[in-house]
Amino acid sequence: MRASPRRGGAPHGALVINGHKGGTVNQHVRLRPVVLLLLAAVVAVFGLVWAMDAMGSESPAADTSAAAADGGKVIYRVGWTREPDNLSPFVGYNAPAFEIWYCTYDSLVGYDPSTLSPMKGEESTGLATDWTVSDDGLVWTFTLRQNAKWSDGVPLTAKDVAFTYNYIIQNEMENLTAYTRLIEEAKALDDYTVEFTCSKPKPDMIRHWVPILPEHIWSKVNPKQAASGKYTNNPPYVGSGPFTAVEWKKSSHVKLVKNPTWWGTKKPAIDEIYFMAFTNNDTLLQDLIAGTIDGGVDLTATQMKQLKSEPTITSRAITVDGFDDLGFNCYDGPSKGHPVLKDVKFRQAVNWAVDREKIVSLVWGGTTTAGTTIIPPNYYKDPDWHWEPPAETAYKFDPAKAAQLLEEAGYTDSDGDGIREYKGENIELGLIAREESVQSQMTGKLIAGWFGDVGIKVDFEVMDEATLGDRELNYEGDVFTPDFDMFLWGWYLDYDPGSMLSYMTKGQIENWNETCWWNEEYDQLYDQQGQELDPAKRKEIIDRMQQILYEESPYIVTDYAPDFEAYNTAKWEGYMQIPSPNGNTLLPPFGNGGYANYVSIQPKVAETVEENSSSTGVWVAVIAAVVVLAIVVVVVVKRRKPETEVD
Repeated sequence: MRASPRRGGAPHGALVINGHKGGTVNQHVRLRPVVLLLLAAVVAVFGLVWAMDAMGSESPAADTSAAAADGGKVIYRVGWTREPDNLSPFVGYNAPAFEIWYCTYDSLVGYDPSTLSPMKGEESTGLATDWTVSDDGLVWTFTLRQNAKWSDGVPLTAKDVAFTYNYIIQNEMENLTAYTRLIEEAKALDDYTVEFTCSKPKPDMIRHWVPILPEHIWSKVNPKQAASGKYTNNPPYVGSGPFTAVEWKKSSHVKLVKNPTWWGTKKPAIDEIYFMAFTNNDTLLQDLIAGTIDGGVDLTATQMKQLKSEPTITSRAITVDGFDDLGFNCYDGPSKGHPVLKDVKFRQAVNWAVDREKIVSLVWGGTTTAGTTIIPPNYYKDPDWHWEPPAETAYKFDPAKAAQLLEEAGYTDSDGDGIREYKGENIELGLIAREESVQSQMTGKLIAGWFGDVGIKVDFEVMDEATLGDRELNYEGDVFTPDFDMFLWGWYLDYDPGSMLSYMTKGQIENWNETCWWNEEYDQLYDQQGQELDPAKRKEIIDRMQQILYEESPYIVTDYAPDFEAYNTAKWEGYMQIPSPNGNTLLPPFGNGGYANYVSIQPKVAETVEENSSSTGVWVAVIAAVVVLAIVVVVVVKRRKPETEVD
């Protein structure tokens, strides 16, 4: 569970005046007007001092986020309903974990935030400033910038780059092997030159993201502990990005601070970033409107409509390089999944029971398009890697056809109870939606209803992503035994489609291949595309791979879900869209693009002036109140003659 940000101000105090009693004489002062004036002045001073204290108090979860009101620090707060699953690059897999890595680690090649094209030169967002490739495409040589350092001050050199890639390759760190595929060895030729030798041409050599790790830290980490997650890499850890992760309080926040050793010419204006965990997006929305946080992600279509009337907030439905899916347990080994899900005819039949257009309308507010294949349309350019099924063969919403195909496949309802059977038993499938995603839950309820309409009983449940991940990678003793029927999740793709395509291969079962489906032709085509340097020829191969996936349906791609983001533009400026003009702002799912925005965002000058003026005004009022108090005291001392009452 994730806890809401803590709220609260300084405690209110009360001023109590007690009479002094002693001996047989009790002196008291009647509250004459002059004394009332004295009390008013005292209250004014204490009230103003309290107000100043409240304005200057610092709490990552409580303060109204004026850009420069936290002890002179510029602090930016982002709210999300998720949090990293793990901060070790060899274990973590969800989008929040990647965002933290993007901000704290560098990659070999940098990418233009506007176009996502690989960059050369000193202006590059990566470590490499230049590279060459041999005529046979097997040897790549990279020249590194000479001013990079780790956050602990140790120089970052080619040895760190070579170490990182070799650590992954030699120890088969499966979280990243999709990116290092075909690389045989990395070698540091000198401090600023690194050479990669590949077994075959590698078309994605300059279009993948691997976080470069400090050799002086990770060389001391046992690879088995790194792969298993026993080495957690919890903050504070050493990185080389524009920010350093210094704190992770689970269910509360991840804190990043500006890295003073970062090599970039444009330094961040932000001193600290807090990624705040919320239990629900309603509270997140309220805090965004109130100014407690500066930006928010994981919002809903309904909330985006609400924000349109907020003059200080910009809200956007963002086209992303990703998709949402309904996944099936297709494993043909030991499994707790229902056997019908291994039948391609069953999966094809239920495709016709899913109303993708309704999902787009009800869940996403019409802000995206219905899904077909795992590579989204109109995102990649030159070429567009998406394959679109012909209209005559594309799955559509047709419950009658779904029922007919289920009948033809032998899944009948022999006793007339409305539920189809498999080997004499009613078919009952579990469907898991994610606790962190309202959209996942909404989609799940729709699908459960549609499947029920064609005679498939669905037990719908909601669980957190970590538990779902454990169910997908379940072991009974030492035997891999996936423990689920169906789930709703999604993917962001990388700079190159190759990594996403790899996740559906046999070699990725027990790792990224969560459906455990595989196809011999598909695997062969994957190997072919992975060494084809001609983009047009490679697209032909990738098109056929998408066709196989579409026809066999280990996934039903429900939609090309947008990201809903909103952020304060009254106090902050410099926001970027990555890529331009319609990409993400707060959580770009692309390597160095993930940090570029936080280097660009800065407080608005007008806001700073206003805050300074406001603070100055308060102090002037305090001083004035003190002067009044002093005058009143003088008057009271000179004019007061207390009355004496004898007991």
